[in-house]
Amino acid sequence: MRSAEIEDLVEHLAAGLDRALSLEDLDGGLLAYSRDQPLADSVRVNFLLSKKVPADVSAWQLQHGINTAVRPVVVPANATLGMLGRVCVPLMVRGFRVGYLWAMQGSHDETPEEILRGLPAVRSQLDRLAETLLDTNTADSEHRRQREAVFLAACHAETSAIEEIAGWPQIRGTGPWHLATLLPRPDETAGPSATPDSAAGVLLQRISALHATVGIDAARFSAGTQTHAVVLLRDSPGKVAHTEMLHRYRAELARRGGTPERPDLMGFSEVFNDLRRFPDAYLQSRKAVQAAAVDARLGTIADFRQIGVYQFLAAGSRNLSPVESVYFAELRDFDDNHELLPMLELLYDTDGSVQDVAASLHLHRSSIYNRLAKIRTLIGADPLGGQVRLELHLAMKADRWSRRPRI
Repeated sequence: MRSAEIEDLVEHLAAGLDRALSLEDLDGGLLAYSRDQPLADSVRVNFLLSKKVPADVSAWQLQHGINTAVRPVVVPANATLGMLGRVCVPLMVRGFRVGYLWAMQGSHDETPEEILRGLPAVRSQLDRLAETLLDTNTADSEHRRQREAVFLAACHAETSAIEEIAGWPQIRGTGPWHLATLLPRPDETAGPSATPDSAAGVLLQRISALHATVGIDAARFSAGTQTHAVVLLRDSPGKVAHTEMLHRYRAELARRGGTPERPDLMGFSEVFNDLRRFPDAYLQSRKAVQAAAVDARLGTIADFRQIGVYQFLAAGSRNLSPVESVYFAELRDFDDNHELLPMLELLYDTDGSVQDVAASLHLHRSSIYNRLAKIRTLIGADPLGGQVRLELHLAMKADRWSRRPRI
């Protein structure tokens, strides 16, 4: 990290605002502070000594929404904590946060308005500080960007790129491998206007993937695209690393993107020993995570081998339309209360166990039989009969697959 440059920027900002300042990272760690302003409360003193925000102070700050704010936030004094009032300035670059700058009020009697009025005059310095913090992150270094571009080119079957990554020290001789695709769970409430800025989306994915894999030995390399991240992993028994990576990934997306944490998703490929299978493994991991996005039964971490009929749907040369099934179309049109199709799909997915379906839906078994009888009447065929069951089950999965996120 370019510590001297960052410290110099903080000192200049402190002089411009005539305030005691401190700069912290997203984890509450001290990055820099001003030395020429003598004013300090017990919270500042302890922070400078320990270089970490205490849990009770962090809770007070988070209570005022600093982790999602994109504009300065006033955090009032807290006598119990021995804390004067403060203004938190979220440092943002291209749509996501890289740190927090804190400016102290002079006393309990002073209002934060003077600090807020002074911020526009130092806007350019704040932007420069934010960019400097970003530039210190290895994910945004030129060397890292170039290597990620080669990695993604290998995903898209560029022969020269595959040959190049085969010689990288962290990859050479470490197989067998598999590829994982990490995807933010789609926000079904977001409209078209919620589409993220391309450059910001790529950078957010790249940094989140990098931080998600730090210290995980199985992870050989990661890269980010506008919509998702890709990680090459050395294959090993069990999938403990996958759970840890996904937990870190969703935490990074939330704090850097300023959004609530959601149960984000991962799909991973079959194991391969030959890097010429790299593009196929990438496609498998993408299809696995897309299937997880439309079918909760697959869980948040989906193995391509276990996504069942979605392998067939993903391999199709065109998008299957569930409307091509007359039985499915009739049931969908009649099922205004959404109780017939979900029940029938659950019945198919659980090997035809009426007792299990009844327990899962908190219904009596007779209710399940009554619904099956209603379906027979509506479509004029037995939904448990071989050909009808195959058609309806496939149509249900095709309907889900048609709603997959495009990545």
